[in-house]
Amino acid sequence: MAPLPRPRRIVGVSLKMYFDLQSSLSYVRGVYQLDGEAWNARVDLFVIPDFVTLMESSRILESSHIMLGAQDVFWEDQGAFTGEVSPRVLQQAGAKIVEIGHAERRAMFGETGEWVAKKAGAAARNGLIPLVCIGEKTHHSIASAAVGAAVEECRPQVTSVLAAVPDDVEVILAYEPVWAIGAAEPADPDHVVHVTKELRKLAAGRNGVTRIVYGGSAGPGTFAKIAEGVDGLFLGRFAHDIKNLKQVIEEVGAA
Repeated sequence: MAPLPRPRRIVGVSLKMYFDLQSSLSYVRGVYQLDGEAWNARVDLFVIPDFVTLMESSRILESSHIMLGAQDVFWEDQGAFTGEVSPRVLQQAGAKIVEIGHAERRAMFGETGEWVAKKAGAAARNGLIPLVCIGEKTHHSIASAAVGAAVEECRPQVTSVLAAVPDDVEVILAYEPVWAIGAAEPADPDHVVHVTKELRKLAAGRNGVTRIVYGGSAGPGTFAKIAEGVDGLFLGRFAHDIKNLKQVIEEVGAA
């Protein structure tokens, strides 16, 4: 049996809470200027600013192919949930993707696998693509042990999400080993490839597209080394410089 064709490549960046309002909008305008370049034929691009700038960011990106994302979402569409953000409202505001379960939210705000799955289901229910962050906390020095331990730790994170969303909707899994986030170098390429190949098997048979991206100190040269296992990259602070973002996109499109 011939292998199934791989999904389109994809690159995205989150601004987290690094920028103020005007800087965020200036950055989104810079991302907008990247639309229409040659890599558009091969690579999807998304940007995730803060909640406050979503509406204006949506207006900036409206005429482009660039997808707008949000950094979190609640699992109910409406109700007495002070401080939370409705998936319905995010969709109405122009978001296409919503980031769920980042390691920071799991560690700092106590998000559980159950919460993450419920949020993914709510996002899908409202026409948003769940971008679910997964990854192991610990890293073993022995390569073979590290891969097996990573897969076992990530497996329930993936299966709970896939069980919570319809079979025919798109899901993006962002493999971000917690120990590699903010590190000087990304995770070892062989580790990433072996882990993501195993995680991809968990989505085999789905009717919806399942893309896997790598995050965790990703930058120039990262994608070519791990392209066998992933469909793209999820970038952090490095890509807060538009020139760096453009360089990575071009590499992903050419690899």
